Amino acid sequence: MPASVDDGRRLKEGAPVTPDFSGRQGYLRPAPEGVDAHWAWQRPGGSGQGVTVIDVEGAWQLGHEDLAAKLAGVVVGTPLTDLAWRNHGTAVIGVIGGDRGESGVNGIVPEAVTAAASFQGIGTAAAIHAAADRLGPGDVVLVELHRPGPRFEYAERDDQRGYVAIEWWPDDFAAIRHATARGVLVVEAAGNGGESLDDAVYERRPDEFPEWWRNPFNPSNQSSGAVLVGAGAPPPGTHGRDHGPDRSRLAFSNYGARLDAQGWGREVTTTGGFWDRPGDLQGGPEEITWYTDTFSGTSSAAPVVVGALAALQGMLKAASLPAMAPERAREVLRSTGSPQQDAPGRPASQRIGNRPDIRAAVGRLLPQAVGSGQAERYWDELLPYPRELPPRLRLFVAGAWRNLNHPSPEIRQAVHTAFAGGRPDVRVWFSDDEIVGLVVTG
Repeated sequence: MPASVDDGRRLKEGAPVTPDFSGRQGYLRPAPEGVDAHWAWQRPGGSGQGVTVIDVEGAWQLGHEDLAAKLAGVVVGTPLTDLAWRNHGTAVIGVIGGDRGESGVNGIVPEAVTAAASFQGIGTAAAIHAAADRLGPGDVVLVELHRPGPRFEYAERDDQRGYVAIEWWPDDFAAIRHATARGVLVVEAAGNGGESLDDAVYERRPDEFPEWWRNPFNPSNQSSGAVLVGAGAPPPGTHGRDHGPDRSRLAFSNYGARLDAQGWGREVTTTGGFWDRPGDLQGGPEEITWYTDTFSGTSSAAPVVVGALAALQGMLKAASLPAMAPERAREVLRSTGSPQQDAPGRPASQRIGNRPDIRAAVGRLLPQAVGSGQAERYWDELLPYPRELPPRLRLFVAGAWRNLNHPSPEIRQAVHTAFAGGRPDVRVWFSDDEIVGLVVTG
């Protein structure tokens, strides 16, 4: 493959070619560690084809080398010039839509179209409203914002204590309702305030709020329809660090009955720099080549959930089935996935929800009857391609290739022997393209 113009420019300037960092992205791996993006990529639509995601926040590095394929640019608002905001937005888009390839990172849904909406100049509610108006049913608005709440009298704090999800404010709530009423999924960071959103402090209506306002964190009141996301710990040992039991609530994450799901809140490898500095995984003079190993917060958790939802929407679309409506998406996230775990002082009763599991969710959304048939041909794939896939034994059954991942040496040998004999008797049971049962006779 010839080098691109950009590759040539970078090599000429002496910049090294970016390594492949995808092995550090544990959130792509099978459940319970990740959301099982690798499995989704093997399914029609599972890379997010036909789905658009708009990220609502402050700024992005739109020229990043790993965001070129499907990034549509800024659709509303004027991006901030602040480097910390730019690194933040770049990291978010990388988790969702990083280009799939031999270098850098892979987005959970690399075929989804991503775009950006800045609140600068128009405000958060207008940005959410305008983003939703550019999308259709089944697409996604991601709200990567939180705000100082009533706990500390709305004071801005460096530690972000007391910050809460922005749907608590009536104009933002109304904008999110506008989006979800259109069939657009809204995924919203729950905030890094360390708060129980079940607390009575959120029931008190500020004087300037309208009479119709009711606390949206209380499930007894009308919901915004958004998916609210908390921050969970990655598996201990990720990048050599330990943040507590896998899927336990991280201390800074807000929690409560209103939360629907969790994503990785630490150790997220993605595009962009570290806070207001160059990338800690890869830095250098060119911002378009920065990568970080330490993206964190409900800000890193929310795009993980967005990626899982976009993969599911893509698969539904590929199967000519209706996209998930907002309430259906929340129900699927709550009823499937890898359960939240206890941590010392942070029990699972402090709800942040399950980590999404795309494969388990597909079982609810795309139920397939188990079929069976006689294997006509086989292919023993010792070196899988793409390399993220497991070793597979492939059998041609009922007009299609079906896959058995990680076949045992005994099964491999039995199938080899059956076909070598010239009259194979290999009976296969399958769901979609996955082998769920195998009998070799004779």
